[in-house]
Amino acid sequence: MLKGAIRWALNHIPRSWLQRMAGRAVPVMGLAYVGRGRECPMCGAKRRKFLPYGYVTSREDALCPSCLSLERHRLIWLWLERHSSLFDSHPTLLHIAPEVSLMRHFKRHYKGHAGYITADLESPLADMHFDVQHIPMEDRSVDVVICNHLLEHVEDDAMALNELYRIMRPGGWGIMLVPEDRSRAVTFEDDTITDPKERTRLFGQYDHRRVYGRDYDDRLRRAGFEVERIAVEELLSNDERRLYATGSDDMVVVRKR
Repeated sequence: MLKGAIRWALNHIPRSWLQRMAGRAVPVMGLAYVGRGRECPMCGAKRRKFLPYGYVTSREDALCPSCLSLERHRLIWLWLERHSSLFDSHPTLLHIAPEVSLMRHFKRHYKGHAGYITADLESPLADMHFDVQHIPMEDRSVDVVICNHLLEHVEDDAMALNELYRIMRPGGWGIMLVPEDRSRAVTFEDDTITDPKERTRLFGQYDHRRVYGRDYDDRLRRAGFEVERIAVEELLSNDERRLYATGSDDMVVVRKR
């Protein structure tokens, strides 16, 4: 029943409303999972398991009912803590389509310091509103870019990646995750398919424009980025993966020479 309710909300309630409602509704749902067995590395919440989440097929152990982190957010957080210097200083950080769970921590870290910028096309949570294909920022103006699960929504992802490369300073880096189907050699996209239900079936969400294949890294490289792909097994032990419920996706880190 809970799976169905979450899936219905994701598919029928506008994203901007969901972002306002989730902070109150999800913790209440989490009361059904009180216990131990899972721990969120971002907020410290302990549950017997996390909430299900997904637009088409619900993933078990996905959503932290306390801070709203998903598998990828917990993986990103652990990588940032253990393998980056982000929290040792205050580099200019552009966070596109800002996830609430990450944004809370970044705002806390940057409190009293300039340099943390959130951006989205329409989210009421963001500082700036723009299309990532046309970023209204100066060349070489940011040190770090975090842009996750956005490029699959963009009409021209090559243009967006070129823009992200343009605004990044030499020596800068970023995390750019997308939904991937690693069984595909080539990314699948077909704008002639317009029926929302068929797009949901083929692309995972009605508003996704493509399913990325194993050529995603090449798309990043064509924009100029150096790409480091790190399997989750290289970052975390089996016990940690189970405890934090980080899923099986790779970390994808880009850098600009």
